[in-house]
Amino acid sequence: MDLTQLLEAIREHGDIAYGFVFARAAWSDLLLPLFAGYAAHLKALEWTTVIAVCWSASFLGDTVRFWIGRRWGTPLVRRFPKFERGSTVVLRLVDRHHLWMLLVHRYPPGIRALAGFAYGMSSLSWLRFLPLNFLSAGLWAAIVVGVGYSFGHLSEQVLGQAASRFALGLLLAFLAAAWLLSKKLERVIERS
Repeated sequence: MDLTQLLEAIREHGDIAYGFVFARAAWSDLLLPLFAGYAAHLKALEWTTVIAVCWSASFLGDTVRFWIGRRWGTPLVRRFPKFERGSTVVLRLVDRHHLWMLLVHRYPPGIRALAGFAYGMSSLSWLRFLPLNFLSAGLWAAIVVGVGYSFGHLSEQVLGQAASRFALGLLLAFLAAAWLLSKKLERVIERS
């Protein structure tokens, strides 16, 4: 399947595509919202709808993780020692820098998965968490979808009418670079 066929399938099954984007964004996936922004540039998805879907999914996903962390965080971490080190690092960062953590935790992959739970395990109150989470989710959705959309615009200008397989390869290279940069950011955050 080349990029043209993929985009046509997305156009035909938009509701399913939005549902899939919602599920992945709620789980804190970065790459699919980037691709959804790219697909929005190519008119396979509606740009404002993609942002709204990513915003609401990211907000709800972290709110649920906060609730789970608040309710069962410590027993869960003890039950799954694999997550204990990561949770301890994130919890330490949340206790020291909860405002900054709420603004940047969605970008590095290792932090993304644990931060919501750590917020719930921290002393951060619901009243402080909810508005900051809402703002952070909106910023994240606008930035990530906007970067994907911008990449679509740039690739269209650079490639013109080039083959869609080349465009797909360029998209995959862009997503891989975004993933590598987020891993580097994760290591920097872990060292602090």
